[in-house]
Amino acid sequence: MSKTVGKLHASVLALSLTMAVLGLALTSCQSAVQNKTIVVGSKMDTEGGLLGQMIRLVLIQHGYHVVDRLQLGGTAIVRKALLEGQIDIYPEYTGNGAYFFHQANQSVWKNASQAWQRVHDLDLAQNKLVWLPAAPADNTWAIAVSDQLAQKAHLATLSDLAAYVNKGGYFKLAGSDEFVNSPAALPSFEAAYGFHLEPQQVLTLSGGNTATTEKACAEGTNGVNAAMAYGTDGQLAAFHLVVLTDDKNVQPVYQPAPLVRQAVLLKYPDLSADLAPVFALLDLRTLQTLNAKIVVEGQDSGTVARQWLTEKGFLR
Repeated sequence: MSKTVGKLHASVLALSLTMAVLGLALTSCQSAVQNKTIVVGSKMDTEGGLLGQMIRLVLIQHGYHVVDRLQLGGTAIVRKALLEGQIDIYPEYTGNGAYFFHQANQSVWKNASQAWQRVHDLDLAQNKLVWLPAAPADNTWAIAVSDQLAQKAHLATLSDLAAYVNKGGYFKLAGSDEFVNSPAALPSFEAAYGFHLEPQQVLTLSGGNTATTEKACAEGTNGVNAAMAYGTDGQLAAFHLVVLTDDKNVQPVYQPAPLVRQAVLLKYPDLSADLAPVFALLDLRTLQTLNAKIVVEGQDSGTVARQWLTEKGFLR
């Protein structure tokens, strides 16, 4: 064999070995990426889908292979899936801990930080589930008024409302039968803040859809200028309604937070650091505005989540 041919064979062999090594490295890299897999779920409602999309997109940005199980079902279905390991993480509300652990009569659920700590400790001890840091928004039962009334009567809190009503200010509320009559809803507000609405000051509508009560307020149906609401309802901004702050913390606090299986968090300890900055920016007005893009404008929840995350610098 000539020296030239020998050198050629050696070069081919070296190239083959190099390609083999690169192939093994690529396979190893692909395997590592595939192993960083997480299953994200959410409830079927508008906000659940929005928050689930945020979690999904942020985790993809951080290199996870995400299995999408968003819009999975109601609270009972999604929580059961988490407990059984069918999903790894989903957005839940702190106030639901009062019902998960049969403690609805305890005042701890009316304080944001205490409610988070209580549900965190109980779920970790009993179910090996971990609550990550919650958003500041509170999606609980509320009373909303038209922005015209809020500005004219200087209403920002339910204490302001009580003073206004007790001075004889014109007020008429649209609400569901449950909101009007359940001891946990309007009667609890009246008792805590010291005001009372006469029958002619209440328009009771069938069903519990806040979109209906809020639309009645926006359109002034039968003289209505206030409505039963949930704190982060998307249509609030579209209807130009203002949620009055529950300054005496009458209602349980429902702050959204990622809920994850402990085994998954131990495997991926950076999950909290990846998601906490996102949820920290989700205040009441932000969630109202984002929900409105979905409910009122008809945009896709994934598109809304991606645009907001990009604007805030979480996605590149």
